[in-house]
Amino acid sequence: MSSRIDDLVEEVVPLAGRDVSLLRPHSGDELLDEEAFVHEEFLPYWAELWPASRQLAAAMAGRSLHGARTLELGCGLGLASIAAAMAGGHVTATDWAPYAIEFTVRNARRNGLEVEGLVCDWAHPEPIVERAPWDLVIGSDLLYERRNLPLLTDLLPRLVDQRGEVLIADPGRPLESAFLEDAAKRFVVHSVQLSEKPRVRLHRLRLHGQ
Repeated sequence: MSSRIDDLVEEVVPLAGRDVSLLRPHSGDELLDEEAFVHEEFLPYWAELWPASRQLAAAMAGRSLHGARTLELGCGLGLASIAAAMAGGHVTATDWAPYAIEFTVRNARRNGLEVEGLVCDWAHPEPIVERAPWDLVIGSDLLYERRNLPLLTDLLPRLVDQRGEVLIADPGRPLESAFLEDAAKRFVVHSVQLSEKPRVRLHRLRLHGQ
């Protein structure tokens, strides 16, 4: 592991009656790469434990997945993937950032669980599309950059069939409404509020015709 990420802290998150231990970088600011930011606009969002991730993980921990093939988009530190594995899912966690995958796999094993990690860019999603259909696709706080919107709305229908579902947790990002409008063209969308402060909504998507 790079010396830039040797300064780690532990965060403990209660889930389904047990404490989940996560390692994360002490400060995401230390991971900023000026050249990568200028050319790719990639910031180390993965290194933070965001409210939507916590809420999605809590929702997953209350489920019984019974071996469902589960895919997380934008796994970050892996909390939601870990919760899905705790619930009995066979989980593949994906992110554009290799460090996110490294931390997710490491954090899963830290809690006695196995999660497969896969580096995948939504602009080149073949590694996950080839494994479709997935039983369950999950993601949290995915709508923070406008360029992500068309990529995500194009990708989601390619990942599930009539039996699968998509769960997206969002903390009220400005692009949320546009995402829901686009998603409704292919999916039946049902939204519920998971928390008030901070505000997080969970959007459940199923392909039309179910």
